[in-house]
Amino acid sequence: MQPSSYGQPDRRLDATFAALADPTRRAILARLASGQASVTELAAPFAMSQAAVSKHLKVLERAGLISRGRDAQRRPSRMEVRALADATEWLERYRKIWENNYQALDELLEELRHDATKRGRKKR
Repeated sequence: MQPSSYGQPDRRLDATFAALADPTRRAILARLASGQASVTELAAPFAMSQAAVSKHLKVLERAGLISRGRDAQRRPSRMEVRALADATEWLERYRKIWENNYQALDELLEELRHDATKRGRKKR
């Protein structure tokens, strides 16, 4: 994934996060992580129609998170890892920033604790 310029939306990344925002779609992806499945198989654990599951599959497919094949009358879906890898790469950049910020905060707190301890000893 090429990093976008600051302020430039990355449509693919937007589509990925929008697709992942829905718990049903995340559950579908979790199921597809163990192998391809038909709409009927994917709809089984949900209290919704196959048509509703198909709509979720279209969102996942547009985001590049799944692909759908043709096998006679079946259209098995399978997970595609590239879009997830792109999202993970994007998240990782921010995780590193926050990790560095927390480490700096820990160091500051330790310094303040140390200074307070030294001041406490001088008062005695």
